[in-house]
Amino acid sequence: MRGVVFDGKQVQVVDDLQVREPGPGEVLVAIAAAGLCHSDLSVVDGTIPFPVPVVLGHEGAGVVEAVGAGVTHVAPGDHVALSTLANCGTCAECDRGRPTMCRQAIGRPGRPFTRGGTDPVHQFASNSAFAERTVVKAVQAVRIPKDIPLRSAALIGCGVLTGVGAVLNRARVDRGDSVVVIGTGGIGLNVLQGARLAGALRIVAVDANPAKEEVARQFGATDFLTSAKGVRDLLPTGADHVFECVGRVELIRQAVDLLDRHGQAILLGVPPATAEASFLVSSLYLDKSILGCRYGSSRPQRDIALYADLYRRGRLLLDELVTAAYPVEDFDKARADAEAGRVARAVLTF
Repeated sequence: MRGVVFDGKQVQVVDDLQVREPGPGEVLVAIAAAGLCHSDLSVVDGTIPFPVPVVLGHEGAGVVEAVGAGVTHVAPGDHVALSTLANCGTCAECDRGRPTMCRQAIGRPGRPFTRGGTDPVHQFASNSAFAERTVVKAVQAVRIPKDIPLRSAALIGCGVLTGVGAVLNRARVDRGDSVVVIGTGGIGLNVLQGARLAGALRIVAVDANPAKEEVARQFGATDFLTSAKGVRDLLPTGADHVFECVGRVELIRQAVDLLDRHGQAILLGVPPATAEASFLVSSLYLDKSILGCRYGSSRPQRDIALYADLYRRGRLLLDELVTAAYPVEDFDKARADAEAGRVARAVLTF
């Protein structure tokens, strides 16, 4: 079968992948579509260290082909959106409703794939959606209504969970709050619509590319700036929440400096693993906070179903995120367009 493999030096679309059958508590999914996320590109450029060779992709949707023993919540033929959280469901963190903190879901890459029937290949983010078929833990497969296009549903599993989840679950933006979003790529757009859903009164999008203004406003921005220097003109005392969605340390500093009293800077961008950021300690004394956020602090079985319902009711935008779809064979073009910022989200199709 086909898939996108990174061997540590180059990315190739190969056709000699195999994936094992699902074991107990696992699901085999035929992938229909998968979003190309910045995290996939970060594995390739070394920002995110990961063992190789690896099948990339972690934001996908498809149709269940087979289930292992003990799986009852999905069945063959069901449409599912996939999460990256292969959490155990039984530890203290899972029991507290914090599956993103489950240690079984962090840094334990499996190898369900082989090439040529012999050479093991790692699975990225417990998912590997850039393959015609993948095996995931049952908890990662969330059934969705069949009337939701799979190209759109694919984006729920990372971009929507991370962006909207950061607003609703981590920052807990409230009605009337002010929000600044630095970076309006796939994650930033979902932060914008999360802020809209939360009832934020002023939602300021900041992106150096002026061509992104129209889509930013479509997703919920009330104002658009090409530089954070103009934020204080709109919000003289600062913002209640500032989301950094790019992953640059100088923008993290800007996020902190833009906060109002009791404000929160939420870090969603992914800089290199050894990157360090600086800020004035005294700037935090008025009850300001810097919050890390993994995967939108999400509970996928709950949140994916919620976002699917919001989409069906016309309140959550998904179709508008899919600005370009590419057959998997055109991965290089999808990657080039994504890196150049020509698309909000590139989607690979099988």
